[in-house]
Amino acid sequence: MNQPVKGNAMSFVDRSFALSHRFGYVAALGMLVGACSSPTPTPTASPSAQASGNDYTVGMVIVGPKDDGGWNQAQYEGMQEVVQKVPGVKFDYVDKVNPADRPNVKGAQVADELIGKGAKLVIFNSDDFKDDALATAKKHPNITVVHASGDYAWKDGKNFKNQPNLSNIMGRMEYGKMMAGCAAALGTQTGKIGYLGPLINDETRRYASAAYLGAKYCWENYLKKKPADLKFKVTWIGFWFNIPGVTLDPTKVVNDYFNGGYDVVMSGIDTPEAATETKKAAAAGKKVKYVHYDLKTGCNLAPDVCLGVPYYNWGLPYTDAVKKAKDGKLTSEFVWLGPDWKDINSPDSMIGFLPGNALGEQKATIDTFIKGLGDGSVNPYKGPLNFQDGSAYLKAGETATEQQIWYMPQLLAGMEGSSK
Repeated sequence: MNQPVKGNAMSFVDRSFALSHRFGYVAALGMLVGACSSPTPTPTASPSAQASGNDYTVGMVIVGPKDDGGWNQAQYEGMQEVVQKVPGVKFDYVDKVNPADRPNVKGAQVADELIGKGAKLVIFNSDDFKDDALATAKKHPNITVVHASGDYAWKDGKNFKNQPNLSNIMGRMEYGKMMAGCAAALGTQTGKIGYLGPLINDETRRYASAAYLGAKYCWENYLKKKPADLKFKVTWIGFWFNIPGVTLDPTKVVNDYFNGGYDVVMSGIDTPEAATETKKAAAAGKKVKYVHYDLKTGCNLAPDVCLGVPYYNWGLPYTDAVKKAKDGKLTSEFVWLGPDWKDINSPDSMIGFLPGNALGEQKATIDTFIKGLGDGSVNPYKGPLNFQDGSAYLKAGETATEQQIWYMPQLLAGMEGSSK
């Protein structure tokens, strides 16, 4: 399995070639964690983890609803796995910590409350919380702080902070997005793929670009079609899911794609509008399909029109981090885990991809693509590749470094959509 990255950059064609989160303010859904059924301006931690003297309590600050069908649910379920696997661990959390649901409440304030209730390790689950995580680590030097995404613990990154009790954990979802893009290319009949994006930053450009690279590779190499006949458009809604009056409505974005001749929509947001709207459109007679994101069970929402879902297995790195922290052995580290190429859908794989029913006979083709990614014979991150403005991303024969992948300043040439 790929090892955690803790320092030196590696070539993208390395066995764990270098290939992600969370930035967005997320809006209202669901109930206040644990205690209340409606949002309130002040956070209330879940009462489910009242620590005894022998308990090791892990607190999590969750940017969106814990049952959002995507990123936040996957993280929440990952911590449920940890509780089952590691004796003596209790889990406490506050979800919907974002300006839409809790104006003027910062992640660091929520962390203070969790620590006051006995948390010894605090996980911040969004890139939105990068400065809250750093502030918490500085304020509480005896508390272990983990930030899911972010790069402050990456010694070879651009933003390294020498904070001994702060770690970053992320998955190499670039692999998953390339698989998803390949599935989209294999599933389209019109050659027009729409990508439902959140807000715009390095990570989201990185993920959308990875999806495009996977689609482009499979379109040209397996379907033997002309590059110019593939249309790949990104529409950014503005946040990780719909905030009425603030973001674009993802429901409308999906339907605009379908009404414009796009027959596959890929989701890059936390919530399941791509699935629900594709299901409705298919029921109305349109030949359309979707690719879910984040959560392993994403195809269950509309299995007959799902091409697949790339997902994170958060239970894997969180179990390792909690065990180390509980034993007093977790020091600052930057962990960026990819698939276990022996079986990408095993419990030992941080990144997986489950093909959907709509792939049909093309499942064998995507299996070939995945095998090539794993053994290095397929590397879409190899030049020549240009950015949207025509400047070089990778020169001919050049393979991307980890830094070139993580810090993605533009979308790639061949993609339609804004880079900023």
